[in-house]
Amino acid sequence: MAGALRWSLIPSPLAGLTRAPTRAPSDWQKANAPVASTNDLKNGLVLKIEGQLWTVVEFQHVKPGKGPAFVRTKLKNVLSGKVVDKTFNAGVKVETANVDKRNMQYLYNDGTDFIFMDGDTYDQISVSPEVVGDAAKYMLENQDAIVARNEGVVLFIELPASVVLEITYTEPGLQGDRSTGGTKPATLETGAEIAVPLFLETGTKVKVDTRDGSYLGRVS
Repeated sequence: MAGALRWSLIPSPLAGLTRAPTRAPSDWQKANAPVASTNDLKNGLVLKIEGQLWTVVEFQHVKPGKGPAFVRTKLKNVLSGKVVDKTFNAGVKVETANVDKRNMQYLYNDGTDFIFMDGDTYDQISVSPEVVGDAAKYMLENQDAIVARNEGVVLFIELPASVVLEITYTEPGLQGDRSTGGTKPATLETGAEIAVPLFLETGTKVKVDTRDGSYLGRVS
């Protein structure tokens, strides 16, 4: 098993991302960590390898004519988004992790952290800017978002694929700009800047892709 899991990983980005104290897992926790066989691998399963969380994106069981069977996988790092290819020997057991995704409401920024509230329990949690990441560019107060946690540690914030935001400033458009296909910078009500068609004006509401900040269309 040790040989099957020996691979190069980026340094763990978990340290210092939340305000909650952390501690090393006890021997009891290590002994009772949930595990899965390579026969149990499926898309979406989260594996814990060398302290980092990886989601199974693809997997394929391979039985060569010669040599032992193995499983070829493509894994995505839960925090960084990095995708790697990893091969496991058939039957190897790997540690799994439970990622709790919960719908929460973004309340406000207290000057340092982003405050979210669980709509069911009304519990509030603070999430550091490092964890919120680029999602902050498209979040408005009282907006819903998915907060993903593992063992109480916030891993990431997930927004809907698109949101509607108002343009608070852009250079005035010119007559005939609709046919040129050019773009210009526009500042949104969240402070983010995106590229929009030349004919759009300040005060226009637009649909924005939260994954890459691209303009998707005007909203009337």
